[in-house]
Amino acid sequence: MPKATFLGHSCVMLTDGKHKLIIDPFLSGNDKAAARPETIDVGWVLVTHGHSDHIGDAVSIAKRTGATIIANYEIAMLVDKLGAKYHPLHIGGGGNFEFGRAKLTIAHHGGGYGPDANIYTGPATGFLVTLGGKTVYHAGDTGLFYDMKLIGDMNEIALAFLPIGDNFTMGVDDAVKAVEFLRPRKVVPIALRHLSGYSGDPHLFAKKVGGGKAVILKPGESLDF
Repeated sequence: MPKATFLGHSCVMLTDGKHKLIIDPFLSGNDKAAARPETIDVGWVLVTHGHSDHIGDAVSIAKRTGATIIANYEIAMLVDKLGAKYHPLHIGGGGNFEFGRAKLTIAHHGGGYGPDANIYTGPATGFLVTLGGKTVYHAGDTGLFYDMKLIGDMNEIALAFLPIGDNFTMGVDDAVKAVEFLRPRKVVPIALRHLSGYSGDPHLFAKKVGGGKAVILKPGESLDF
């Protein structure tokens, strides 16, 4: 059975026992992270957008392990210049990989690389990842959008990772509406209030979602899906 491990902020590790991939590996800059970048051993690194708390340690992990970074075209060209392997996708497009499939979705957010986010990295995205025959939706950083209903209509989502932080992303109430649109079997709140600028309460989110659908993971905790 595939397993997801929450490593803090928006960083998630996925494995089916044979293949390992990591999404948005913001680790060395996050004192709440459950792992350090030098301990990560994966075959693929998925990056939703270029902000430092998402692209994070993607390049250093990819260069050390030989992993392939999967991201939008603009980020792929950036990491190529930094010496990492890459596979470019763009919104609505997907690719088949040894682990299964990855497809980019829209996200309503910005994107920019560097300390002042002034290097263009294309539009922010989300990911639909198929692993072990199950589909995971990682929304990245985003506001609520009605096309989430289409994503839910067209995909049987076993597990969704949704930001609830408010201020920079959708807050609790909008994330609850996103669950209604997406209809995942389980949902994990991310972009929590431990970083400056984020105030989302995961317990309030779980209460409002109801039905035992929401699972609150602390950094380092895992969930089989």
